Amino acid sequence: MHACEESGESLFGAGSDTAARARDLARRFLRDAAPDDSVAAQDVLLVVSELVTNAVRHAGGLAGFRLRTGPGTVEVSVRDHSPATPRRGPDDATRPGGFGWPLVRRLADRVDVHPHRGGKTITAVLPL
Repeated sequence: MHACEESGESLFGAGSDTAARARDLARRFLRDAAPDDSVAAQDVLLVVSELVTNAVRHAGGLAGFRLRTGPGTVEVSVRDHSPATPRRGPDDATRPGGFGWPLVRRLADRVDVHPHRGGKTITAVLPL
């Protein structure tokens, strides 16, 4: 098992480049965990981007970020400061946003939302 865990505050701060930094960390992690540039690896990067962006924009900021491999899988966990469960945005293709959560749920084999004191952790398990 290969793992990487970072505190949201110390690694990313509150800047607008938070999702880009998380993707860079995920790319380095995937290079060690699965050294090919597969569609599955691109799906992991997309899920990282969506979950981190949602934490920053809608959930009070990023509190933690973890990547972990299992047998044929990658687990992406994002901790934020809001206990609110993510929800699908409006079904209006003329308005921006609202498509990330359904995309995460479609790409992942499993998505769990664990509310806890001070926020929640969303964990997505993807095939690798």
